[in-house]
Amino acid sequence: MTYKLNKTCLALAFLFLLTEILIAVYLKTGFIRYTVGDFLSVILLYCFFKSFLKINHFKLGAGVLVFAFLIEFAQYFNLLKLLNLEDHKLLTIILGSTFQVGDLVAYTFGIITVLIIEQLNSKPHELH
Repeated sequence: MTYKLNKTCLALAFLFLLTEILIAVYLKTGFIRYTVGDFLSVILLYCFFKSFLKINHFKLGAGVLVFAFLIEFAQYFNLLKLLNLEDHKLLTIILGSTFQVGDLVAYTFGIITVLIIEQLNSKPHELH
């Protein structure tokens, strides 16, 4: 793994962040708020890390998915309450507070989408 700035991925990460903020501010309930927001959140993380890490896209995708699952399972075990941090609004917004199996599905589909796009954009190996 090496470090290299990828301006395209950084711009995409910024656009996904802006989209997530707009969803959070203007949509308080519904499919887009909950499911699409979770789908986009892993894509945002992937693009952010891809913007400065030169790493295999499968490894990065797996890492982002594991991270998202860990956050979701922290919600299942009510980690913020266990650490007496449930009154911290920013932490509650970032980490969430309610476990949903549907979130795990949305994260998985988000990473699958990224991996498909990466695979389609990867340079084919030349046959000799």
